Amino acid sequence: MNQYHVHHFSEPEPVWSMAELMTDFTFAWENKPTPKTEFRALWNQQDLHFRFDCQDDDLVLADGATVKDRALGSDRVEIFFAPDLSLNPYYCLEMTPRGDALAYKAKFYREIDWDWSCRGLHLEAQIQGNHYTVSGRIPLSTLFELNVLKPHSRDFKVGVYRAEFSHNTDGSVHSGWMPWVNPQTDKPDFHVPSSFGMFNLVGGSV
Repeated sequence: MNQYHVHHFSEPEPVWSMAELMTDFTFAWENKPTPKTEFRALWNQQDLHFRFDCQDDDLVLADGATVKDRALGSDRVEIFFAPDLSLNPYYCLEMTPRGDALAYKAKFYREIDWDWSCRGLHLEAQIQGNHYTVSGRIPLSTLFELNVLKPHSRDFKVGVYRAEFSHNTDGSVHSGWMPWVNPQTDKPDFHVPSSFGMFNLVGGSV
């Protein structure tokens, strides 16, 4: 199982140069080069902090009356958390370059509760030219409540993804899917146990 080490920090704000860099996102279901995609995470005694930095030369941003409409039609980055690989349940965050955060709870397979919200989630997003950044934090207490983090353990199961959309010549939108862990499915699918890796909290005391 792919592993990512989340380093501890004690400064007032995350020092992203301390973070392990995750860059091994791929178009798992297409044969084409991937745009630059970087993920970092750090933790302190209160929160799990995360940051995505994405190059995007053809940004797709959907309009809509609801967060769900805007998120599902847009380029976005995603994090899924699971107590275990039964995915019964698991928790999903889909976050756009505009700062929309679609949060939902699900059970395998794709039994989705759209009314769930992630307690304490704080999100910031910024678009600069052909680059966007999405960063945020989640209270460790929330991850404990969800049984994602467990007492006396530093390991927890996480999926990290990017939805990379682009415009076709006819004006329609092509949906591209970039997981951190290639789930080896025939069709694009993040909602399977094989798309998850393991995060490990390094340093500090949980």
